[in-house]
Formats: sequence, structure tokens, C-alpha cells
Amino acid sequence: MFELSKEQQMLVKMVREFSEREIAPLAEELDRTGEFPNETTMKLCKLGLLGLNVPREYGGAGLKDVDKVLAIMEVARACSSTGEMFAVQLLVNDIIVHHGTEAQKQKYLGMTCKEGKIGAFGLTEPGAGSDAGGLQTTAVQDGDYYILNGSKCFISNIGPHEGEYVIVIAVTDKAKRTHGGMTAFLVDRDTPGFTLGKLEDKMGIRGAAVSELIFEDCRVHKSQILGKVGKGFHIAMSGLDSGRVGIASQSCGEAQAALDAAIEYAKQRSQFGKPIASKQGLQWYLAEMATKLEAAKLLALKAADLRDRGEPAGMNASMAKFFAAETANEIAAKAVQIHGGYGYMKDYAIERIYRDARILTIYEGTSEVQKIVIAKELLK
Repeated sequence: MFELSKEQQMLVKMVREFSEREIAPLAEELDRTGEFPNETTMKLCKLGLLGLNVPREYGGAGLKDVDKVLAIMEVARACSSTGEMFAVQLLVNDIIVHHGTEAQKQKYLGMTCKEGKIGAFGLTEPGAGSDAGGLQTTAVQDGDYYILNGSKCFISNIGPHEGEYVIVIAVTDKAKRTHGGMTAFLVDRDTPGFTLGKLEDKMGIRGAAVSELIFEDCRVHKSQILGKVGKGFHIAMSGLDSGRVGIASQSCGEAQAALDAAIEYAKQRSQFGKPIASKQGLQWYLAEMATKLEAAKLLALKAADLRDRGEPAGMNASMAKFFAAETANEIAAKAVQIHGGYGYMKDYAIERIYRDARILTIYEGTSEVQKIVIAKELLK
């Protein structure tokens, strides 16, 4: 039986109270304006959450993947945009913790934990989404430097005023590609030759910055290589495992918000002289929604627990991401249905939650890609 420790229960209580007080009241405004939650980011930093999974020696809280899942759920429950930013930052932290040099950890993890500076993960390109082997961004060695050329798209946590650095996966050996032909680089925002392109105008999670990145003869010193030359694809894939657990957690948080809204509305809305919550059809809706959400939470926690114990978690991370993302969309859709016509209006939060949930089955690997990963593991 899975049971939270006393410390984990305290973490959930702290994050929930903070999120209800500081994050939830801003969710509607962030969606309306598309502004990034910079003030909230600093508050998360001061609370120690932005560096939740960073070792204490670098200024972090030194917590584990299960703790990460619990925290992301509570933040995303309050605001999808803030939950997205938070989940991505914890992914970036995780990659640097496992693959960075001592100097890189001191610099990048330090600026996140002490200054609230955030980073991005640059893998996706216009012609390479699910097929990471199709990357076109190149890094050519020139003495002690590498010259980067290419572009990335749909990159979270970097916008006009947000994001201090990005982990860039680039091709260093075209002949090898996924088998040792890619390398990861830490590229600072102010590096000459690195510019931001289009800031995306999105359907949902509108307060989370998502941008195009452009590299034109961008000179990056070899000291900025993350891990080893040729290990970029491995780093990207291991990062995706972490990221998928994060998106599964975000999905659970958003699904919980949708379920909460549906329950509250069903109790308040009366038709034919009784609250609609008294109707068996809607009760069954709520029962199905709650059951699937509980299953999604347990899948996310299991994948996180496997990672904490150092056991293979790739298939479980994909299972958690696939099921939780699909469940969040189903629960949000049913919550809109329970609201009836009001669910389609911006006066009610469920309209925003429904839009926010749609991306969950797409990024960090589509649901179709997750099923491919799961099937491959099963058929080994």
C-alpha cells in the first residue's frame, strides 16, 4: 500500500496552501494577458521549491522524484501555466544534476536556487518532433569552441524576459546521429548568435512562455558541453523520462482542478427542483472521473518511486504520462459537460482548464509515441 511519509504530507500541505494563496488567484489573469508568472517564480524560489530536486550543496532542497510529483500536482491544480513552468524547471534541474560538471552545477543550479533564474530544454525542431533522430541543428568544432547553427521550436520557459539559459541538443556527427552523433550544450541567453524568434500565441497554458530559438554561428565554448560529446541523444532521452513523470504530475493536478470544479458546480446547480448532483447519471460521471484520476496519480507516483530507487522507469514513465494526459482531457471534457452551457463561457474556470489540458497529450511525447515506447518494452 502506498502511503506518504509525514514529511511528504507536510510538503503537500505547504505547497497546497501556498498555491491556493499565491498562485490560484493569478491563473485567470495569466491566461487573459499571456504574461509569464515572474513574481510567482521568485516566490517559489524563496520557498525552496524551484530547486526542490537540487542537492543541498547547490542551494536546493535535495528532495526526490516522488516529492517532485506531489509538488507539481498541487501547483498545476492551482494554475496550469505555473505548473508547466515549474515542471519544466525541475526537468532542467534533473538533467544538470545528473550530467553537469561541478562548475556547471555551481553556476546553473545556483542561479536557479538563489536567484530564481530558470532554464529551458531545447530538443524539438520544426522537422523533428517525435523523431528526435531528425534533428538539423548542428554544432561544428572550431578549436576550443563549437559553432551552432539551426533552430528549435515550441521551447518552454524562455521568452522575451524569461529564461537565462537553454540545454540545446545538436548534431556533432551527421553519420552517427542517435548512436553517438548528438551532443548537449548549455547555452546562455546572452551568447552572441543566439536569438529568440517567435513567441507562440497558444490555445492554453497561455502564461507559460513558449518560443522559437535561432542559432546563427553561435560560438559556444567546449566547457559548456553537458555530459560528453556524442552523448546528447542519451541525455535527451533520459531527460524525457524525467519530463514525462513531470507532465503526468501536471496532468493529475489539472484533472484534479477540473474534478473540483465539476463537484462544486454539481452541488450548486439546480434543475427540476433539485441539485444536479442528485442525478445518478452525473454521479456516475463523477465516480468515473475520480477513479481514473486516482489511477493516474498512482501511475505517476510509481514511476517516480522507481526512479528514486534507481530502477528502470522508462516504460512506467510513458504509462504514467499517457494515461494521466488522456485522463486529464477526459475529466476536463466531462467537467465542461456537467457545467452545461456555462462550461463554454469564460466566466467559469473550467473553460480555461479545458483549453489548458489539450496540450498534455502532445508535448513530452504524444500519446501515440508513449504507446510505441510501452509496446517496445513489452515486446523485448
